[in-house]
Amino acid sequence: MLDSHLRPFIDPPLNRMGARLARRGVSANAVTLAGLVLGLAAAGAIVAELFVVALALILASRLADGLDGAVARRRGVTDFGGYFDIVADYVFYAAIPLAFVLLDPGKNGAAGAFLLMSFYVNGGSFLGYAVLAEKARMRSDSHGVKTLYFTGGLLEGTETILFFVALCLFPAWFAPLAWVFGCLCLVTALARVALAWRVFRG
Repeated sequence: MLDSHLRPFIDPPLNRMGARLARRGVSANAVTLAGLVLGLAAAGAIVAELFVVALALILASRLADGLDGAVARRRGVTDFGGYFDIVADYVFYAAIPLAFVLLDPGKNGAAGAFLLMSFYVNGGSFLGYAVLAEKARMRSDSHGVKTLYFTGGLLEGTETILFFVALCLFPAWFAPLAWVFGCLCLVTALARVALAWRVFRG
C-alpha cells in the first residue's frame, strides 16, 4: 500500500548509490546476494536474542534489496537477476518468522506457522498474477522498473519491513502481531484474487 507512495522519495538516493556501485564494477546479483546474507544473519541474530543487531541487519538487507535494482538499471537488467531477486526476497521473508519460532517454539510456533502460511498464500497470489500479466503483456511502472509485473495491495514490502522492525523492538509480542499481520496478508491475497477474476476472467 505504501510502496508506490514512498518510491518518489527513496528512488533518487538509491539510484545515486546504485550508480556509484555500478561504476566500481559491483554487479546487481552481488548486491542481491549480500542482501540475502544480511537477512539470514538477521535471522541468526534473532535466534541468539540479539534483537538490536537483528534490526540493523534487517534494515541493511532491505537497503541492499533496493540497491540491486538501481545497479541493474545501470549495468543492464537481466531475467536471471529478476528471478534471483524474488527468490532472495522470499527466503528472507520466510527466515525472519522462522527465527522467532526457533527462538521460542512453544510460544511462537502456532502464530509463526500461520504467518508463514499467509506469506505462502500471498506470494502465490502475487506470482500467479504476474504470470497472467506477462501472458497478457501488461506493463506497470508504479513499483519501479521490474522484471515481474507488481500488483499493489494492502500489505507490500514497506509494511512487511515495518512489521519486522516492530517484531525486533517488541519480540515478546510476536504471537499477537503475527496473527494480525497474517490475517492482513490473507486479506491482501483475497483482494488480489478478486482483481485477477475481474481482469482475466474473459
